[in-house]
Amino acid sequence: MTIDADTILRAFAGGLMIGGATAVFLLVVGRIAGISGIVGSVLKGHMGPRGAFVVFLVGMLLPALVLGTGPAEFSLGLPGLALAGVLVGVGTQVGSGCTSGHGVCGLANVSPRSLVAVLTFMVTAGITVWVVRHGGVL
Repeated sequence: MTIDADTILRAFAGGLMIGGATAVFLLVVGRIAGISGIVGSVLKGHMGPRGAFVVFLVGMLLPALVLGTGPAEFSLGLPGLALAGVLVGVGTQVGSGCTSGHGVCGLANVSPRSLVAVLTFMVTAGITVWVVRHGGVL
């Protein structure tokens, strides 16, 4: 796999935008920009101060809708996608946050709990990739 300069610049720009958005969110709303917590609040009917939670979520989704490469395909279909969503929801409750809350905001705040969570995410992702690519043989 090769990574060209354009990919590096796009990743760097994306990282700056994510960091900037979470910093602005913290300054304006006074809360960490953990996506699972924000989505949970919106699903419970709490839109945040002046609708900030909804604005943040729309701002997160809009670029994907405008610049996206087309509809995504899911090999397990809608039931598999629904199961994955439920598992992610359970995981964010058990882990007291999601990858954005722990990985972006928690690590920036030098949170030991977030470090453990991120290490758990990364090890689990690595094992998952290994299992999928090698047919379940560890």
